[in-house]
Amino acid sequence: MTVGAVERALKMLETLSGEAEGVDLGALAERLDLPASATHRLLSTLAERGFVAQDAASGAYALTLKLALLAFRNLDQRHLPDAGQIVLDGLARATGEYCRLAVVEGENLVWIARSQGATAGLRYEPPMGSEIVLHATATGKAWLASLPEDEALRIVCARGFQGRTGPNAVDGVDALRQHLDETRRRGFALANEEGELGAVAMATTFRASPDGNAAIAGTLSVAGPTARMQPERHAAIAEALGKAAAEMAGIWPLRRRQSAAQQAPAPNGRALLQTGAQS
Repeated sequence: MTVGAVERALKMLETLSGEAEGVDLGALAERLDLPASATHRLLSTLAERGFVAQDAASGAYALTLKLALLAFRNLDQRHLPDAGQIVLDGLARATGEYCRLAVVEGENLVWIARSQGATAGLRYEPPMGSEIVLHATATGKAWLASLPEDEALRIVCARGFQGRTGPNAVDGVDALRQHLDETRRRGFALANEEGELGAVAMATTFRASPDGNAAIAGTLSVAGPTARMQPERHAAIAEALGKAAAEMAGIWPLRRRQSAAQQAPAPNGRALLQTGAQS
């Protein structure tokens, strides 16, 4: 398979990921700007590998759960959600709001865990599969502010000031530079109806270990409805975020030790069984 074919197949998977009911062949070919014959060949290959299925009644093509299975398998092997869920749950209880953990992947951030702290009233709970728009989210700005300014601006400018955003999202380099300066001074990032209308979020980064020189491993965020996330609460939430970030840095190295222990050979040469692996 050529590089071009791989790119087309990946673009097809990305397109289908946002279509729960599937897409028919003609519409998919038009959206991908491909001939129907080439689109059908790609769909056939992906179907043979179990990534795509065609609905017998409508004829529409949709993703199977195989991609999700592979993603969960990878997360399990890396022990990322396990390492942070206890801290995340504690943050949700302390703030009474929706909390998420994201990890750095190259020049991106990816959500990997969440915890809902709101027990009554409005519940803000956006989908975990949404892309993190770096310039328009507290999570993105917290991470960008940890980078050298030139690098942060390069990453954002390479993508453009695009994506699904709210009415207050920054739309230029000067505004973004100001937001990142404010984030560094405050010690946490704030997004007031920048990611979406009616929501406010706060976020901070955490390191890969308690060492102050360790690399930034990811972010922790707290988000909720504008009506609840008022300025008078920001100091308390920022304090809870700082405490959670320190706790996360303390336990983050443990995920590697846990993985190594589970993969260590038993005395008879066999791999040790992972507790609960079949549950």
